[in-house]
Amino acid sequence: MDLFDATADPETLTRRANELLDAQRPGAARALLAAAQRMAPRAPHMASLAARLEMREGRPAASLAALGQAIAVAPRAELFMLRADARRQLGDLGGAVADAAEAVIHDRHDPAAKALLGVLLLDLARPEDAVRCLAEAVGAVPTNPAFREGLATALAAAGQPEAAAATYAAGIAAAPGSLALRNAAILLALRERDFATAVTLAEAARTAGIADASTFGLKGHALASLGRHAEAADAYADALKLGPDDPYVRRVVTAADVPPDATRTPVDHVRRVFDNYADRFEGHLISLGYRVPGVMRTALRAYLPIATGAKTIGRETSGVPMPAAAAQASIGPVLDLGCGTGLAAVALSDLPLGPWVGVDLSPGMLRLAAAKRVYAALHEGDIIDFLTDDPRQWGLILAADVLCYLGALEPVFAAIYPRLLPGALFVGSAEALVGPYLGNGDWALGRLGRFAHARDYIARVAGAAGLAVRAIDAEVQRHDAGAPVAGFLIVLERPRAVG
Repeated sequence: MDLFDATADPETLTRRANELLDAQRPGAARALLAAAQRMAPRAPHMASLAARLEMREGRPAASLAALGQAIAVAPRAELFMLRADARRQLGDLGGAVADAAEAVIHDRHDPAAKALLGVLLLDLARPEDAVRCLAEAVGAVPTNPAFREGLATALAAAGQPEAAAATYAAGIAAAPGSLALRNAAILLALRERDFATAVTLAEAARTAGIADASTFGLKGHALASLGRHAEAADAYADALKLGPDDPYVRRVVTAADVPPDATRTPVDHVRRVFDNYADRFEGHLISLGYRVPGVMRTALRAYLPIATGAKTIGRETSGVPMPAAAAQASIGPVLDLGCGTGLAAVALSDLPLGPWVGVDLSPGMLRLAAAKRVYAALHEGDIIDFLTDDPRQWGLILAADVLCYLGALEPVFAAIYPRLLPGALFVGSAEALVGPYLGNGDWALGRLGRFAHARDYIARVAGAAGLAVRAIDAEVQRHDAGAPVAGFLIVLERPRAVG
């Protein structure tokens, strides 16, 4: 318990309460604040402390109310900034920007107010305005890492990645001990696919002794993207030492088990990763802006005779429109390769497709898929083994986010062809081979044990298997490290017999 002189003046009590709050002791700070407020109930600096306490304890609405009363008595830049933060947490970005602007008006020389206004303008998708505010803040305090990071973020959002990189470099030179600046600079290089620079920045951070698990994880990402998988494995191992409980680090370390010369991700690796990942799988994909099920839905409506009400949307793959009555019939059966937790099936469940059968390596994922009650049957096993051993034919075969675990596609396309009914479709997704890091030119192993493929290679292998290409369309798959992951939506058909 903190003891204090009962005769102390309110300013002394408030100062001590601020110190306690900064020391992460909000309970003790609140007791001193209450004593100070009994002596001077309307003092603005006490309202500021009260608002900070409410924010620290997760009550932004209460903070907003306290600040409103204080601002009415004595409008000050500090109070407007605090209220801007509270409004931001409550989702009122317009009100937050207005308050930050008021803070700048009340103290035009306060760089923190200008920086806050810049960050909020960036939240409102006004990067050019944000750049101007944050540049003034950096000009006033060049050694402030947060100001530098904010400016670099705004420059990148404004389409000026080279200026953003230069801002990070100047910030690191001015504040070499800033871990946040170093990691942000590495992340920018990754987003720009400048993997060599990302490695150089990460190595400089390591040499300077300013590195954490994220630094080494990002370095591993860059090395893997350069095809330097043995070095990436070492970087991931260092990340695991520094962040043993970080789930992202654990996943990328596991991925480093995939041999650089592998033609597919090993079956045991996939099963282990997804069994450990099953309960977090859907939430994680949603957080990455995962688009594949929705893109597949659009493709199915374009390439299959699916009716909505009295209007038929789509066509037979031969191009001949179907009558509405025929379009209403269920298309299937449907085989969902690598079905996972059933995300794609759920996204398509209102379309006239079925019955559904799923195949996946992971028992944990299959357990969650079964709970959705979409599938008539679920099978645990490797998709190529299933296609080879099960003689059934299918009216539609799907593979959402599956081909990325196969480097060479010849075996899977050869196995798919005889399992499609004549005229039936295969619809799947693949990650695109982008940039100069092309592996063998057809496909390459990237980070997390995933493969990327060249469009021409996909078309060539499909044709060799007897499948007709209906579409290989460029589509963003999801976002990773804040950047879009380029990929393809693939539609292939087993042609009908001629004559």
